[in-house]
Parts: sequence; structure tokens; C-alpha cells
Amino acid sequence: MSDRSAQEGTQDRLVILGSKGGPAIRPGGPSPTSSLLEIAGRRCVIDCGLGVTRGLVEAGVSLKEMDLIFITHMHSDHVLELGPLIHTAWTTGLSKKVTVFGPADLQEYWDGFLASMRYDIDLRIADEGRPDLRGLVEIRSIREGDIELGDAALKVSALRVDHPPVVDCFALRFNASDDSGNWSVVFGADTAFFPPLAEFAGDCDILVHEAMLEHGVDRIVEITGNGDRLRQHLMASHTIAPDAARIAALAGARHLVLNHLIPADLPGFAEQDWLDACAPQFAGQTTVGKDGLTIPRKHS
Repeated sequence: MSDRSAQEGTQDRLVILGSKGGPAIRPGGPSPTSSLLEIAGRRCVIDCGLGVTRGLVEAGVSLKEMDLIFITHMHSDHVLELGPLIHTAWTTGLSKKVTVFGPADLQEYWDGFLASMRYDIDLRIADEGRPDLRGLVEIRSIREGDIELGDAALKVSALRVDHPPVVDCFALRFNASDDSGNWSVVFGADTAFFPPLAEFAGDCDILVHEAMLEHGVDRIVEITGNGDRLRQHLMASHTIAPDAARIAALAGARHLVLNHLIPADLPGFAEQDWLDACAPQFAGQTTVGKDGLTIPRKHS
């Protein structure tokens, strides 16, 4: 577990490290999904899409102080850079255990990554005197309900959401209680419109929810050439922006952060398009995610 003293004085904050939906990257465009949540003296990384390592460094994080990592599901835009992130942290001095929470298939991913990097890991242990990376990471499976951290100041819970054909896809709720009061941040993960998520996110301070512009789907289908099959997947497995706003309103969330944006980097779609799509459904504060967006905790 983490050494709290290493983060002493760190202000609680949410940082969107990667804001686009899907695994593709384009010149000058945003990175796939990942976020940083610093809360109750813990440093939590939520999802590890391509670019998460550089995003953390640019957010001022010392990689050797990695603490908790959560993977919501096994789509590549959420897990692809998990191994490289931990390996890079190891090469910069990581010597304390990192706990990674995720679906049951995550263990197979991690074992495969270690096998693929066996030569480099063994060489650096012998040549540079590093601790064995294989002993520094604990993979723990997420199930619905409370996630055991052994930390009285931070409570984390999970809810399985609707993201077909993926079965194990989990929304996550983080609740911190301290002398300044309570602070709650919910990550909806990838999901279709899913009313139980509103109850799960009830009265939260921040709801990070995926969002899609329906008229943007037409443009994506045109570009990729995948036709009706891609359209059917997107509409069945993801949430259009007005429905994300409906979940925020039903939850009584104080701040809605749109993330995992589809489309995120195509010309002709502006921030105002997202805000206009949400405004009729949610009267609270709405922020459109972008790489590097930082939202500090507000103290009452």
C-alpha cells in the first residue's frame, strides 16, 4: 500500500489524462481513456489507455510513487498501457507494491506482459540491482459492492454496468471523509444508458460519464467504413450526451464531466455542441473533458 507521507500536502483533485473514446489516435488529437484521482491521501489511476504514462508525468506525478490502479474493463483503450506504465514506474525507482484492481481477465493480461518482458526484467534485476517487478504488483479482481482497501479514510465501491458484449465492466465510486467533509467522485465507465448508475452515483460531487454525439456517429461510420455494424455497436454500448446528462440529473450530481468522447478529435464538432446537447437534461455544472483537464476538490 502507499506511504501517505509521500503525498502529504497533495491537494485532492481529478485529472482527465485521456479523454477520447476508442483506441485510435490521430495527429494532434487526444489520448484514449485514463484518469488520475488524488483523494484521501491516495493516488488512484483509473484506466490505462495509450498515453497514460506521459499524462501522469505531465500532471506532476512521480511514477515511483504509484499506489492504486483500477481497470474498469478489458477493452484496449482502457488497459493497453497498464503494463508499460508499471514497467516505466519500475525503471524510475518503484520499490513499493502497487495494487491493481480489475476484471478477472486482468491477471492473464499481466502474466502475459511479464512473460513478454522477461528478458528486460531479468537483465535489469541482475545488471542494475532492481527489485523483482514480479513481486511488486498485486492483481485483485473487482466484484460488485465494496472494494476492500483497508483504509478508513477512503471507500471504493463498484457497480457492473451495461456495456455489451462486455460482461465485466464496472463503474467506480470513490468516497473520502475527512475534517473537510465528504468528497465523492464516480466514474461511470463505458456504458449504455443505465438508470441503476444514477442510484449508484446518488448525490455525488463529480460524475465522470462517457458521452457520444449522435450526429457524430454518422461521421465516424463514414470515415471507418464499417457501416451499420459499427453504428449498432456504438448505439447499443455507449451513451449519447443527453442521456449522460439525464443520469447526472437523476443522480443529483453536482458536476458532470463528459469523458470518453465520441467523436473527440474530428473537425466540425465543438465544445458547445456537447454543452447544448446536455443543457436540456441537466441544470448543474457540465464540463467537457480534455487531456490535462484538472478539477480540484472544492472545500465548503
